[in-house]
Amino acid sequence: MENVRKLPAGIQDFEDLRTTGNLYVDKTAYIYRLVSAGKPYFLGRPRRFGKSLFLTTLKEYFLGKKELFEGLAIADLEKDWIAYPVFHIDMNVEAYLNLDSLYSALNINLRQLESKWGKEDDEKSPSDRFQGLIRRASEQTGRKVVVLIDEYDKPLLGPSVDLSDMNDDILNVLKGFYGILKSADADLRFVFLTGVTKFAKVSVFSELNHLTDISLYENYAGICGISALELVQNFEPEIAALALKLGKTFDETLGELKKRYDGYHFAENTDGMYNPYSLLRTFAAGKLSDYWFETGTPTFLVRMLKDIEFDVKTLEKDVKISARSISDYRFERKNPVPLLYQSGYLTIKDYDPRFNIFWVFPMKRSSMVSCTN
Repeated sequence: MENVRKLPAGIQDFEDLRTTGNLYVDKTAYIYRLVSAGKPYFLGRPRRFGKSLFLTTLKEYFLGKKELFEGLAIADLEKDWIAYPVFHIDMNVEAYLNLDSLYSALNINLRQLESKWGKEDDEKSPSDRFQGLIRRASEQTGRKVVVLIDEYDKPLLGPSVDLSDMNDDILNVLKGFYGILKSADADLRFVFLTGVTKFAKVSVFSELNHLTDISLYENYAGICGISALELVQNFEPEIAALALKLGKTFDETLGELKKRYDGYHFAENTDGMYNPYSLLRTFAAGKLSDYWFETGTPTFLVRMLKDIEFDVKTLEKDVKISARSISDYRFERKNPVPLLYQSGYLTIKDYDPRFNIFWVFPMKRSSMVSCTN
């Protein structure tokens, strides 16, 4: 009987992945580097690039679950394995059709935490409840709190967004909630936020000025996604099986995978990263297809392209954009290029350090057409 390895297609939880015998591409050395170097971080990556899996890996690390990391890089690096109170806040729990959806998402996350750490009667707003939870968890355990927020910007990318002026009510709630990460800093051991883009108008980035945005850091370019080396080291049996099915050699199949799924650059002068979702779907299905592009385009991006009547033909040639624009998105300027990069439709081709300018180009020409249809 053919020995088929378990591939974690669709699995975004590290504990689930490790306890069910699924293959794991080891990214834990990045965790040790992050924890050793600082405390508050932001990581921007396109959807389906492994942000949620990395966040849950951080979660289990800070919970001190040493047994889950046996055989991984961090097992030889970490000696203490201290368990901290961990707040894992997942903003993917709602579709965000309106302000009520935002309150619902925050309530789901806060009630789960309150069931463990308690709630005081005078804590009414999400921000008050959040601050109270951090204080109580720190007091009850004698240790500082770890806060991990997945897809912090999901409420800003949904169908409720008004392109002429983002919903003030939604912005005010988010500003108050995320602003706690600054006021409660003394009780925080580690903070890590993920999202697609860094909205300049949201106070977590305008006020929390010590937050380190590692999205364009060369030494973290491989924190999500799969490098060419990781592909061969971890998936040699799957590549061989796919080659047999396609009637190609191993090297020819590698070339086909590179042509379709490689090439996303998260910093200048770095190797292209393969989209993990596309690779896992390819190995599971035994055929090449545009899996990542079939998962849908963010509603905010679709509405913006239609609202400003953006001509995708302008992207037939390389486009230049400032480093600040590519990492600090200001939606009021109605420029879709930064968001197209951050959403995964454009990638970095070159960088001019004299003027701090990036040159970007489409990951795939046909994908741009689908955004505006």
